[in-house]
Amino acid sequence: MEINNIMVIGAGTMGNGIAHIFAQNGFNVTLADVDNARIDAGMATIGGNLDRQVKKETITVADRDATLGRISRATDLKSAAPGADLIVEAATENFGLKAEIFRAIDEAATERTILASNTSSISITQIGAVTRRPEKVIGMHFFNPVPVMKLVEIIRGYATSDETYALVRGLSERLGKTPVEVRDYPGFISNRILMPMINEAIYCVMESVASIEDIDTVMKLGMAHPMGPLTLADFIGLDVCLAIMEVLHKGLGDDKYRPCPLLRNMVAAGHLGRKSKRGFFDYSAK
Repeated sequence: MEINNIMVIGAGTMGNGIAHIFAQNGFNVTLADVDNARIDAGMATIGGNLDRQVKKETITVADRDATLGRISRATDLKSAAPGADLIVEAATENFGLKAEIFRAIDEAATERTILASNTSSISITQIGAVTRRPEKVIGMHFFNPVPVMKLVEIIRGYATSDETYALVRGLSERLGKTPVEVRDYPGFISNRILMPMINEAIYCVMESVASIEDIDTVMKLGMAHPMGPLTLADFIGLDVCLAIMEVLHKGLGDDKYRPCPLLRNMVAAGHLGRKSKRGFFDYSAK
């Protein structure tokens, strides 16, 4: 099977990055979302990121224009899905929403179409089970910012076929990414290790072990992390961190994955990090 036409569902941070990297590597991409305003915002981000690449002289103006020319838009999943060889869902980290999307695209897409999710923690087996093609359902977990980060976690659901895995692995390599094969357990590899660290850093804030700045400094200078866990949590989004911790806690049944009460309170208060201009740090002036 040859993959040429890609549909990306969700024009937010991850979705527009995924559309960007596919289009830049010569694929025809349809960027889909619920309305044109969200797609406009996603396309503006892609354009801005491409402009930065031009400024850094990593691509030419012609490359930028060609990349943008390969991206079309859609607000109706059912009409856009039949033309796709691969559909990558990059919607909010919520199983109910993802299940609704996968039921719709399973019905609309051709039988040969592979259905992938960019989920960072939700079971691929469960997602595949709502479709009639679980053998063609797989996880493609990209990392933010997608055009820069080299890793892709490829998650095999219980029913994912070897053929589907091989196609998606090869496709990831064509994008210049490094694929890692992962079995379908809560949080996969990255978030099963990362999120408990972030959660523990939040416990340190709640218990006044040290200041927010000093907690981040310890991890940067003592552990050689490029950014501290609290800065990273703000970058990811505290609501996303909470959702992943809840998946880990429920899926693995161990209290070591219990979300910190301070994290719950901050999310309830709407302090979600960079995207809300306030989290552990204040971004209102930036």
